[in-house]
Amino acid sequence: MPKTTFTREEIQSFAQLSPFELKDKFIQLAQAAQADEPGQKEKSQAQMLNAGRGNPNWVATGPREAFFALGYFSLSESRRVWTADDLGGMPEPTGSGDRFDAFVRRHPDLPGIELLQSCVEYAIERFGFDKDAFVHELTDSTIGDNYPVPDRMLPHAEQIVRGYLDDEMFDRQPPAGTMSLFATEGGTAAMCYIFDSLMKNGILKKGDRIALMVPVFTPYIEIPELDTYDFDVVTVSASLFTETGVRKWRYPEEEVAKLADPSVKMVCLVNPSNPPSLALSERVANQIKDIVATSNPNLLIVTDDVYGTFVEGFRSIAADLPRNTLLVYSYSKHYGCTGHRLGVIGLHDDNVVDEMIANLPQEEKDRLNRRYGTLSLRPESIRFIDRLVADSRQVALNHTAGLSLPQQVMMSLFSLFDLLPQGQAYKKRIRGIVHRRLDLLLEGAQMRIADDPKRAGYYVELDLLAEAERVHGKVFADFLEKNYEPVDPLFRLAEQTGVVLLNGGGFDGPEWSVRVSLANLDDLDYLKIGHHLRAIFNDYTEEWKASQA
Repeated sequence: MPKTTFTREEIQSFAQLSPFELKDKFIQLAQAAQADEPGQKEKSQAQMLNAGRGNPNWVATGPREAFFALGYFSLSESRRVWTADDLGGMPEPTGSGDRFDAFVRRHPDLPGIELLQSCVEYAIERFGFDKDAFVHELTDSTIGDNYPVPDRMLPHAEQIVRGYLDDEMFDRQPPAGTMSLFATEGGTAAMCYIFDSLMKNGILKKGDRIALMVPVFTPYIEIPELDTYDFDVVTVSASLFTETGVRKWRYPEEEVAKLADPSVKMVCLVNPSNPPSLALSERVANQIKDIVATSNPNLLIVTDDVYGTFVEGFRSIAADLPRNTLLVYSYSKHYGCTGHRLGVIGLHDDNVVDEMIANLPQEEKDRLNRRYGTLSLRPESIRFIDRLVADSRQVALNHTAGLSLPQQVMMSLFSLFDLLPQGQAYKKRIRGIVHRRLDLLLEGAQMRIADDPKRAGYYVELDLLAEAERVHGKVFADFLEKNYEPVDPLFRLAEQTGVVLLNGGGFDGPEWSVRVSLANLDDLDYLKIGHHLRAIFNDYTEEWKASQA
């Protein structure tokens, strides 16, 4: 294959972009490469293999059917109150449980009705809900005729989602006490709210030192660099190897030890990681626990656990350090619902953030009392989890804050589905999908990765420079570094094969690594991507050999 048509200087300039912006350039190249013949554009787009984005190509159909069935019942509840052409009323709570049972009996063949009934019955049994109150929350929220009350999260929805997190994020062994939840517009909104409120409440200040466990999802790298924050960032790098050329993507003890410095006020991690897609090891979790117990007791931990359901027996660090941890979870990947924007922030009721706010200097307390004074006669008593809600709407619009109620119902149904046998079977299927795709990718690429029982497999990060050293020795790796830019392979892939991958360096991983999403293409596409990646790698090998002649 020929080399890329871009100069090294051009590639250097493009490499300054965020990997998600650089991806758009690769897509343009891939489309151009596949559309050489007139009239072939539509066909070319089908041939392009874009493994650069983590939007899954599976969809959880069962809970969606249950939601639509609930919609029909909710409309019947509305029409029961006020019937006119295209006009209904607000559903009534009294007797709604019995009316739901009657609706189920009258519509046994309605798609989703059986699962909906199972979800309602399970929730009542497990959480001890009053049936009328629960069914009314579902129907009134599905109609969406009221503002969210409470604004942070609906009461039944909060208990259901907490139960889901207990099972899936805490391996059915939640910490003692209660974790309060704030339903958000996806995990991205949760991230924005957390950074903003920590600053607004004086827990973090501009220029403060925070740590990132890298490689990590790029926004965690880019947000701290904004002039709003301008944080002093310490990186905790997963730099261990199992052998020459085979990365383990694990954190050495000396890297984790950076968190022991009390000047490090917060650490952010994605667990399982993105892109390496590995859950935090017990060794590292225990080391962080020791650090919090001894040298840095106020260390704030923000853990983004969106991929936790892809690891057997996953246990969030929020289970071990509930007082110090803000948990972020999104439903997007597990259920194939990125468009729904369903996320949640969890914070244990006994937490260091509220404690730190209580210990602020009086001048700071007075400032915060003025900020939140319109919400309560005792603004100092407002918990941080509720300040997050107020700050998400500039405080003044707190009375209309909160996630859309139909979305909270969808979140509840996704959670209840998971807690049923059908949901557990679904979970096993999607785990099998990503691991099968990983095997096909590695088969085509002829590359090796470290065996790890905590591998989620949603992504994989392949270090091409390490692979070069493993296959041909350090001389070949040095040749690549000297003669090419780290993103050169990605330009070649896009131009010559129509394959789009992301640069691992954009995630604070090794510069010569590439991130492959294993979620968004058909199984055999990953075998093709692997073959193309190996062909590009072989081109470099031939160029190296020619240079030695």
